[in-house]
Amino acid sequence: MKMLEGAHRRYNPLLDEWVLVSPQRMQRPWQGEVERTAPPAPPGYDPACYLCPGNARVGGARNPVYDGIYIFDNDFPALQAAAGGGEVDDGLLRAQPEAGICRVICYTPRHDLTMAEMPVETIAAVTAAWAEETRALMARPGIQSVMVFENRGAMMGSSNPHPHGQIWANACLPNVLAKELEQQAGYHERQGECLLCNYLAQELERGERIVAENAGFVALAPYWAIWPFETLVLPRAHQGRLDELSAEARAQLAEMFQRLLAKYERLFEAPFPYSMGFHQAPAAARARPGWHLHAHFLPPLLRSATVRKFMVGYELMAMPQRDLTPEAAAARLREMGGG
Repeated sequence: MKMLEGAHRRYNPLLDEWVLVSPQRMQRPWQGEVERTAPPAPPGYDPACYLCPGNARVGGARNPVYDGIYIFDNDFPALQAAAGGGEVDDGLLRAQPEAGICRVICYTPRHDLTMAEMPVETIAAVTAAWAEETRALMARPGIQSVMVFENRGAMMGSSNPHPHGQIWANACLPNVLAKELEQQAGYHERQGECLLCNYLAQELERGERIVAENAGFVALAPYWAIWPFETLVLPRAHQGRLDELSAEARAQLAEMFQRLLAKYERLFEAPFPYSMGFHQAPAAARARPGWHLHAHFLPPLLRSATVRKFMVGYELMAMPQRDLTPEAAAARLREMGGG
């Protein structure tokens, strides 16, 4: 495949959007932030942490002295089970009530562990919990989608370093999932095939953007990536949701997460910040097949453990733009070892 060397734009078939790629800008001098030290590692237990075992949370509830995974309803949820108020429909002024459920999942009682440092068995227990929460929440009346996600590190807005993630269930389909449903279902209706199955086959044939792979999953830098070291994790087999994965597949997913995150942490020799989220088949996908389960990793780091890419100016006002190509990013991550 011919690779363009100058400025060009690349198409994202999942969102029907474009990203500007400017590899020539990697030659420009850097005069921005130059910090070179990562923050110190947290302790194994923090008496002030509202997620550590036995500690009081901000809302007044006290955590049990848990020794594995701990899941609870968010004390300050963005969504509530009962939507309040009626609709507003006044020309261009429109609003609708939105109901849902927000859950918090603590991966381990250890305050200081990153997922890259956890045993695969511990991560496999987390993937099993993600699957069970997905199954239970999607079974509730009125729920349209379940988003499993994690904000890792202060750079990505995490309010607590304790290893944890969140699970939000929506009564309405969020914007990005609605776009992905339209793109994946539309491709299936036109081609009779899965968009991401075909995309994965192309990437495996070319190999230049593959970061890691095992028997069940592939991690790659997507052709249309926006963030410098963005990756996409895809199951080789066509699956729609986490609760459709077998125990063997969940263990393979755990092993892939550990390997990928270890590569991230070796890249700048520091705990790597990121936002990660699973895009799972929403309820509407039952009527419009073609959805392929996938996880997005969106890390902000660009040049060191503390120098990030900012989405500002042109990116906010016009379209996403990147300098480091996905091919170069994938090559650097492959070099970090671990397969």
